[in-house]
Amino acid sequence: MDLRFGDSKPTDEERAAVDALLGPPESSWEGADRSDADLRWARGGREARERRDLLLPGLHAVNDRIGWISEGALDYLCRRLTVPPAEAYGVATFYAMFSVKPRPATVLHVCTDLACAAAGASELCAGVEARLGLGSGVSVERSPCLGLCERAPAALAIKAGDPVRTAVSAPATVERAVLAASAPDSAPEEPPAALAVPQAGRAGREELVLLSRVGVVAPASLDDYRAHGGYTALRQAFAIGPAGVIREVTDAGLVGRGGAAFPTGRKWQATASQPDHPHYLVCNADESEPGTFKDRVVMEGDPYSLVEAMTIAGYAVGAHKGYLYLRGEYPRALERMEHAIGQARARGLLGEDVLGQGYAFDIEIRRGAGAYICGEETALFNSIEGYRGEPRSKPPFPVEKGLFGKPTAENNVETLVNVLPILTMGSQAYAAIGTGKSTGPKLFCVSGSVDRPGIYELPFGATLGELLDLAGVRKRLRAVLLGGAAGGFVRPDELDIPLTFEGTREAGATLGSGVVLAFDDTVPLPRLLLRIAEFFRDESCGQCVPCRVGTVRQEEALHRIVERTGADAASDIALLREVGRAMKDASICGLGQTAWNAVESAIDRLGAYE
Repeated sequence: MDLRFGDSKPTDEERAAVDALLGPPESSWEGADRSDADLRWARGGREARERRDLLLPGLHAVNDRIGWISEGALDYLCRRLTVPPAEAYGVATFYAMFSVKPRPATVLHVCTDLACAAAGASELCAGVEARLGLGSGVSVERSPCLGLCERAPAALAIKAGDPVRTAVSAPATVERAVLAASAPDSAPEEPPAALAVPQAGRAGREELVLLSRVGVVAPASLDDYRAHGGYTALRQAFAIGPAGVIREVTDAGLVGRGGAAFPTGRKWQATASQPDHPHYLVCNADESEPGTFKDRVVMEGDPYSLVEAMTIAGYAVGAHKGYLYLRGEYPRALERMEHAIGQARARGLLGEDVLGQGYAFDIEIRRGAGAYICGEETALFNSIEGYRGEPRSKPPFPVEKGLFGKPTAENNVETLVNVLPILTMGSQAYAAIGTGKSTGPKLFCVSGSVDRPGIYELPFGATLGELLDLAGVRKRLRAVLLGGAAGGFVRPDELDIPLTFEGTREAGATLGSGVVLAFDDTVPLPRLLLRIAEFFRDESCGQCVPCRVGTVRQEEALHRIVERTGADAASDIALLREVGRAMKDASICGLGQTAWNAVESAIDRLGAYE
């Protein structure tokens, strides 16, 4: 791909897809027919460059309409936005859900990650590939985690067109997956989000705080949401003011639920105090950690709670614009959030004058396109801005220079919805839940070898054994993976570990985002570790050498051990340790720093290769 524009022309469909997003071009400099005025001066260059952040939505527009992104379509989109084609090509090829090579209009993504692998994903893939061979009009792609772990194995069909059509098959069989790919409009409807909350149908519902409305409130109904306490927290926020909101969040002890556990009140205060304007709020809903699906359930089952929480957070940090960065693999969550934001805007709960309080705030959804690294906050900012989703070096930190170089507060879905009970029950009552250092309720994503997989809400301090008792472990438990692929394994005799940030840390494990993957003795652990290594190799952005090279060397060594092709397993384990230390010490971001964690814990705690 050249730095210059080429001679390739977009088709009428490709041009229509771009124009539907950007509007018709105003001059030949943007791709319109040439006029006499265009020969005298160039128009739109600076204005177009300021719309660079529309590159990712533009790529989605073409990919959704056509199924892939041709050179002509990319060239036309680049002209419209004044982006060098080589840069746009680098962005388009960064994301797994895009293709710059011709492929069928229908793509069937079959999950092969941890929960699905334990549920027979390899057999599902083989059966689907045999049924949908060449000439079927369907491209079958083996996919990392689709965030449907409670219904593993899972498949997602996407059929390009106007409009794009999607169908989810989970739990998937060969027949169901083929039906979803061949006739997405005829595929069975997904089960309600409440089925992913086992406590909702049991005696524990009255103990729920964050999930109390899932399965009770109609997700599409704003009136139903308000009838069940919705927007009480926002009214309380306006009553106490931005400083009061930050004080309540700080006193409650709320820390980030995405894994880093940074104090939310400190982040908001640091953003609010910055003299540079405008300020931005970003909600990270790109939960791509294998085994994580809690944010999806909240957005599907209680979407207005996130809209309200983002409005409160924006008010607290002085932001008038919020971005919801949503996984591209979540079509139903996208539909629910688009509807909720539209209804809130129509009813005066978003827009120029929220609740008549003179505060302006609105939310824009940006879809991801299949890149785990975009869960890192600065990579996410780059993605929104129209660049490759590569992490930035820190400092400066996002509270100083974040999205578009402006002060930005970034939180994930679970962190934000915790703000609602803090304001409605008060910081002291909230802090009384859990432990002194880990306050409030926590959502745990339980899947794998359990009878009742799903999202569980427990106060911090409950033990791992208590959580697994609720989920019901099948057969004989061999290991539990805490924190997802970036976490670590614990043994069956360590189930008394308290589920708190400090408790898991003292036990040599990590709580992460709340992933709890249970594996019985039928699951081949070496193959599972190899899948984790493959995941990190695929998802490394390649920006820094320790991660780019280290993840490849880790996978190669595990291949030799699993397939018994190496001369000596002990030397490969020694190499793994050396590579792991280098990645942990020298990688730019958390992906490389944690890529060795699960493998290390499996070797040291489980004796995986003894």
